[in-house]
Amino acid sequence: MNAATAEQRVVAAFAAARSNVRENPDLFERVQLSMAEARERRRFRLRLAGALGTFILANAALALALSDFDNGRFTMHWWVIELITNIVLIALAIGLGPFIKRFGRSYAADVFRANPRTGKSYLVLTDVAYYLIFTSFVLFTVTFVAPPEWLDSTGAQLKHEVARVGGILLIMGVLHALNVVALPVIGGLLATNRRRDVAQDEGPSPSSLGPGTWLLRIEPAGGAAAEPPTD
Repeated sequence: MNAATAEQRVVAAFAAARSNVRENPDLFERVQLSMAEARERRRFRLRLAGALGTFILANAALALALSDFDNGRFTMHWWVIELITNIVLIALAIGLGPFIKRFGRSYAADVFRANPRTGKSYLVLTDVAYYLIFTSFVLFTVTFVAPPEWLDSTGAQLKHEVARVGGILLIMGVLHALNVVALPVIGGLLATNRRRDVAQDEGPSPSSLGPGTWLLRIEPAGGAAAEPPTD
């Protein structure tokens, strides 16, 4: 077998393979959509990095503006650290919740696919509950009068403020973990109730009757209808 014959056989084999392949009509659109989603993810990362950088710079500028400059060094009052910590806690409560929800939309949609409106209402109610819990945590842990140990050492206050940030992150993690576990249970209960309501509206089907069941149908007998009275 010479080279020309081998080449012809290879070309024939590829031609036979191409004849069995069916082109996807929306392949080009899917590739374009994938590229658009990749660009959107890059833009989202850039926006997120820009927002974080702006937030850090704004807090640093606020701390410097509220501090005293004496003998070549900055002196920061205890309430400045408390204020910046409260700003960080509020930013975490407002910004981190929607960020986590962004990655859980498909999960929630799959759980509540039989009851989309109920699922949307459930997510709104959980958001309200989250924000109430976060607000109460910030109000419970805010300090209006500095303890004596804060005036002697800044480390005691920093330890307290770091514990506050860790506390709200722990609450967020626990609440979202409980939500992830509870969503399938709630979705299953709602789907079961919906199927039960549909079955009650349609009535019992013949297949749902057990063996040995008799069906009784009552019909009026022929000629049994009463004749109208005559004068």
